[in-house]
Amino acid sequence: MGRAALLAFAAGIILKMFLFDLMVADGHSMHPTVESGTILVINRLQYGFRFPGQKNYIVRWAAPKPGEVVVFYTPSGDLAVKRCETILEGNSFLALGDNTIQSYDSRSYGPIPMENTVGRALGFK
Repeated sequence: MGRAALLAFAAGIILKMFLFDLMVADGHSMHPTVESGTILVINRLQYGFRFPGQKNYIVRWAAPKPGEVVVFYTPSGDLAVKRCETILEGNSFLALGDNTIQSYDSRSYGPIPMENTVGRALGFK
């Protein structure tokens, strides 16, 4: 029993570090698509692979597509959930909240470098 629990714990840590992550949405910038308090599952491998704690991707195989709900770090270092609006030349994208009246997004802080992406929020169109 103890060995099975240890293996399950190790598998959970590996999944969280490399494949999927969980976060709780905070704020109203993505209303009505993502309500504040919603638990989000983040696909960390959607856009590439990087080691935990590293900023740069070791291998990047995709970029956010317009319409995808993306989790990324803002220029100030805050974690944000927004919709990819447009891909820009120079490996960056514009991210806008669905609730344009209450959204602090690329209209305020500019384009997001691809390296700032954490992953794609699953289950949203």
